[in-house]
Amino acid sequence: MNYSTSETDAQLMETIPAFYETAVFKRDVFSETRAGYFEGEPETRIIRRVVSAAPWWSSPLAWWLARREIRGLKKVRGIKGTPQLLATDKDGLYRSWTDGTPLHLARPSHREWYLSAHRILRDMRRMGVTHNDLQKPQNWLMTPEGEAAVIDFQLASVHRRRGAYYRLMAYEDFRHLIKQKRNFAPDLMTPTEKRILARRSLPSRIWLATGKKAYNFITRTIFNWSDGEGTGDRIDNEGPAIISALKSDPRVKDVSLSLYSLPAKGVGIYAFVETLNADEKSLRARLKGYKVELLQPVAHLPRRADGSVREDILRLVAMNQMTELDELLLREPEMRALVEALAAHRLNFTDRRITQME
Repeated sequence: MNYSTSETDAQLMETIPAFYETAVFKRDVFSETRAGYFEGEPETRIIRRVVSAAPWWSSPLAWWLARREIRGLKKVRGIKGTPQLLATDKDGLYRSWTDGTPLHLARPSHREWYLSAHRILRDMRRMGVTHNDLQKPQNWLMTPEGEAAVIDFQLASVHRRRGAYYRLMAYEDFRHLIKQKRNFAPDLMTPTEKRILARRSLPSRIWLATGKKAYNFITRTIFNWSDGEGTGDRIDNEGPAIISALKSDPRVKDVSLSLYSLPAKGVGIYAFVETLNADEKSLRARLKGYKVELLQPVAHLPRRADGSVREDILRLVAMNQMTELDELLLREPEMRALVEALAAHRLNFTDRRITQME
């Protein structure tokens, strides 16, 4: 399936410059999301969604999602706080990079962020676009200027008629924003917003009782894709024995364990093992009887000046939170070389989050 630039819009690029990849942010059964830049513009970050990277069995759905994203991004062009579609080709699409921190990490408590978020939704509504996936806080960002931005238009709808269905979907977008406000700034809630959250619409109640169960089964079981909420206590219960087993290898200098979400199965343990010459296979031989889903040998673990391990950095790598890792490295550039080498060989490429840890 080919989405050439001639099939999109006269305002898109007529020809696509060479794209230079700098990082892989996400990899799932629907696409691979890469960061990089166009030739001659290394200072301008670009996001590349490679839909052709999807396996054959999910390719039809992957391209269906890509078509929705392309249509949605074309309609919101020019709206402040939304990604801008730059080009498309036979493999997927290119869009602008949105600089910001995901909502579940930024946790905005000031009124201005929510006012700008409402403005985005009003602008989208005027264009007949609904996002349909704003219940996820990772689809909302707080920009460096403290304003709102939205990303991930794979489920967005472009409505030709503004009938009852359109009004319902637009209403749900606003209701999901109010839910984010309740989570992160409850003191800013108005009486009207409280009433809205206290009274679900009939279609919403029907969806929760029927459609959402089917959606969860398909995404979490068939497509191995979930929100991965809940951490359990695996590190507390299993961690000491795992660390002891790995450290029984004389080539191992140190071990740090992090959690990451497993689709529909809770959480997995990600072991970072500091060693200069031990490979994963030989290290796993020490783990008979212990379950470690991912094990990454590393030459050096990131540390503070006092020698303590930077578990905050390892947690971001384990959960594939590359955007947040970039933000951290902007604050601590001295860590960049070590951390980028660590992230380049990471083993988790999903974008699910672990709610109780955030």
